[in-house]
Amino acid sequence: MIYIENTKNFQIEEPTVVTIGKFDGRHRGHQKLIGTMLRIKEQYGYQAAVFTFSVAPADLVQGRQHTVITTNLERRNNLRKIGIDYLVEYPFTQEVCHMPAEDFVKKILIEQMGMKAIVVGTDCGFGYQRSGNAALLKELAPKYGYHLEVIEKEKDEDRDISSTYIREELDLGEIEKANALLGEPYYIHGTVVHGNHIGESILGYPTANLLPPPEKHLPPFGVYVSRVLIDGVFYGGITNIGRKPTIKTKDGISPIGVETFVYDYDGNLYGKEIEVGLLHFVRPERKMSGLEELKEQITRDKEFGRAFLAGKDLNEKRS
Repeated sequence: MIYIENTKNFQIEEPTVVTIGKFDGRHRGHQKLIGTMLRIKEQYGYQAAVFTFSVAPADLVQGRQHTVITTNLERRNNLRKIGIDYLVEYPFTQEVCHMPAEDFVKKILIEQMGMKAIVVGTDCGFGYQRSGNAALLKELAPKYGYHLEVIEKEKDEDRDISSTYIREELDLGEIEKANALLGEPYYIHGTVVHGNHIGESILGYPTANLLPPPEKHLPPFGVYVSRVLIDGVFYGGITNIGRKPTIKTKDGISPIGVETFVYDYDGNLYGKEIEVGLLHFVRPERKMSGLEELKEQITRDKEFGRAFLAGKDLNEKRS
């Protein structure tokens, strides 16, 4: 995949099928849209190109950073894996914010991205004050000579599946529900870093520590049964998200971390990129009386995780 970021000066020379959006949380609606793109790519030989912004427009307009289910790095990895050829993360500036909708179609999608087809949802919006929509794209199609497909929203009963809906379920700790909306386990991607080595040196088991970026939308602090992707292979795991309140630190403040014990893995994970997918909420994070109580509780958590994962196919999309 060719990744274009932090520049307005680029040119895609090949004909493309394009979609536009934030793609926060590769949920079932996004999968439906991307699937249509890939079908058009196969049918006409176009390159599949995604246009998005490096920063969500609402962040610039409202002057604050919103949390996201999928970070820019995670989004990039997702799109590469599923066969997207170009990802454009366009800088969102005041100039772009005030660009008329037709100029956006003509100057960016047609002239810079080589668009011959576009796939959007019914609620798509672009251009100044989101004045561009599916109706405008339909109106402009004969003028600029592109094919348009408008995809209906995926629904969960009577509610549209959206990133907002998924964040609400994550906030409630409803991991299974969030995963059903996503169509796959919610996950945290990162590079394994050194922690305080309490797990290995005192509690007797090694763990993989991730430090999620501040924009990552996390579920409630606590313990989760998980699956861990390491070098293309899924392993079972038990994961704690939080600040480890039982463990004393020099300054009394622990960063928010994602710490995972990986079942049946004995390699060195430091410096490796892994993905921790959450499958089931076990219990909230709480402060123990000391390391002995913590060790006993973690032993129970590990046993629960083993029992929960028994017989499950970790490669299944909706594990």
